[in-house]
Amino acid sequence: MHTMIVTDLDGTLLDAEHKVDPFTAETIQTLAANGINITIATGRHFLDVKGIRSVLGVAAHLITSNGARVHAPDDQEIYAENIAPDLARTLMQPAISAGSLLNAYVDEGWLVEKETPELVGVYYKDSGFSYQVCDLKNHSGEGIAKILYIGEHEALSQIEANILAQYRGQVYITFSAHDCLEVMAPSVSKGHALQAVLARLDSDKAHCIAFGDGQNDIEMLGVAGTAFVMANASEKLKAAHPNLPVIGSNDKHGVATQLRSMFKELF
Repeated sequence: MHTMIVTDLDGTLLDAEHKVDPFTAETIQTLAANGINITIATGRHFLDVKGIRSVLGVAAHLITSNGARVHAPDDQEIYAENIAPDLARTLMQPAISAGSLLNAYVDEGWLVEKETPELVGVYYKDSGFSYQVCDLKNHSGEGIAKILYIGEHEALSQIEANILAQYRGQVYITFSAHDCLEVMAPSVSKGHALQAVLARLDSDKAHCIAFGDGQNDIEMLGVAGTAFVMANASEKLKAAHPNLPVIGSNDKHGVATQLRSMFKELF
């Protein structure tokens, strides 16, 4: 019997407006009420995802910043990994970030190099999360869980290539969306974090169901015993897991529909 469900948020559990729809919330609540452990795994910040979890209405482990942070349902931090400070400082210099909007996640919140109110309006309708403007090029580099570069995909691909040419093996780098390139410590991934959650619950990965749509979900889907790719998933994820079943898109409640089919007796 499956005892764990782990799901990405944007492009997966959330709808096209980056919100929790009632059909999905009811589905997850029913499963949680029947003893299924729920884990949210996302590139978003912990403080942001706490708000989404409240809207979802369940106790859930939170894998955030692509696995750089893991919190228990009571918000106890059970895993944390930062980018090495000297490397973080280097990665936030204009020589690396040129052509993008530079962002960083620290425990206290979301730092961005200039005012960008449109980001809040698009992604943070449910959680109320917002940023602080910061002179990132002069940041100490201490306590940084994740560095984000937001911009056109072509420019971000060049930033990715430059980072890999100089720092391959020193970072975990991935696209969380077409317009968002993210860098974490080399030991970080959603897959590694999921293993930590399963170990904490003394649960076997064979009993875990996972859902994802992005490149940053590749490792996580590889850990779970049963995994599904969203119809709207990135080509990189589909190429990495060509044999996994593809389900409905996030704007058609793909996750909730699949779960109701798998747990028919509860609905």
